[in-house]
Amino acid sequence: MADAKPGPRPLSPHLQIYRPQITSISSILIRITGNGLIVGALLVIWWLLAAATSPEYFAVADAVLTSWFGDLVLTLSLLAIWYHYLGGLRHVIYSAGKGLDVPTAEKLGWACIGGSVVLTVLTLLII
Repeated sequence: MADAKPGPRPLSPHLQIYRPQITSISSILIRITGNGLIVGALLVIWWLLAAATSPEYFAVADAVLTSWFGDLVLTLSLLAIWYHYLGGLRHVIYSAGKGLDVPTAEKLGWACIGGSVVLTVLTLLII
């Protein structure tokens, strides 16, 4: 049988030449925020179920929800809601056939990130 020893294969240039783009980062953030919203929703559901169960159990759930951890989760959930909303609007624009050129798509990606931060801060100031 012939010796089928292949020559050295080139390595994938993956991280050497690939530069993450705002459009791919924005897509990844949509998925992360969507999954992160589940944590906030579970925390609020737990709080509501505790309120329906007993005053003692509600006191425990309320202590967690109003602690620094609960404040952090709810603030990040608010950020995720705004980001997810703006990302949905961006996809509506894409579905209409607009903003598909690279410069506009990058601007829309940055607008989602910046807009979600600004809207989160404004919401926290209003509340």
